[in-house]
Amino acid sequence: MRTTSVFLSTAIGAAIAGIVALAPTSVSADTLSEVAGRYKIQPSSRVGFSVSQVGGGGITGNFKKFSGVFALNNSDISRSVIDFTLYPESVSTGQARVESFLKSDAVFDSANFPTITFKSTQITQTGSDTAQISGILTARGKSNPASFEASLADHSNNTITFRVQGKLLRSRYGMDVGTPIYSNVVQFDMVIRGQRS
Repeated sequence: MRTTSVFLSTAIGAAIAGIVALAPTSVSADTLSEVAGRYKIQPSSRVGFSVSQVGGGGITGNFKKFSGVFALNNSDISRSVIDFTLYPESVSTGQARVESFLKSDAVFDSANFPTITFKSTQITQTGSDTAQISGILTARGKSNPASFEASLADHSNNTITFRVQGKLLRSRYGMDVGTPIYSNVVQFDMVIRGQRS
């Protein structure tokens, strides 16, 4: 099932967050100088996903384990970098049977592919506090382009929080089991928190 959503998170998720942080052009140069730097993604972040089902319902969940860093460049957002790793074995849906299925070789195959990664290739500012993050998502040994929309939610001298959203096609990673009853589209909704490192 929509284990594809797991990626992203991956990555995903984190990667996009980094971009957003640099996005705010309305912030003064002094503030941008303060938020620029290298950040480590914090465990308090949330990497959520959902896959709809014909007739209503579907699968919703999140990943409990992930790691990553993002480096924000205050003079040129496009030179910022995001590197995010998601561990599909940590998928949580509140239903043990569904979780076991997602971890199996029908979906994530977490025994043979213990990580899902996202590495940014381009970050484009789309508004005063928003950005599009493009990169390569790798899951089950398959790599494909992926993009996410990020928005700056909050920041202080040492922490940054982003809301990151995006969609992925499960079929691109060999995880299209259950279609068309379950959508091929995995939707991600993430809150990524970074701590300056």
